Amino acid sequence: MAGMEASWWDSSATFKRCTAEKASFILLCGFDLTLTVLAINLGLAELNPFVRYLIQIPVLLLVVKLAIPVLIAWLIPGRLLWPSIALLVLVVIWNIKELVSFLL
Repeated sequence: MAGMEASWWDSSATFKRCTAEKASFILLCGFDLTLTVLAINLGLAELNPFVRYLIQIPVLLLVVKLAIPVLIAWLIPGRLLWPSIALLVLVVIWNIKELVSFLL
């Protein structure tokens, strides 16, 4: 049990060392959530069937799109978040492109 506690603290201690990566990951998740909600309010359809279901339950949407990413950022070393950050950047760019093309 002591080894498990040590690994938990080691993992959470990386939060201070990789703050930029972890903050980027959390902010991109929040930006994705904001753009998704904005698009839905403007009348666009959500392509992801899982997120389409979550939109009907706002608390669950917040848990999946914000609380879980915070937990992931807390537990995962920052260098391992880079692929997720890159993917989230592409998702956010896609969302912005779709919103701009809809509004024009």
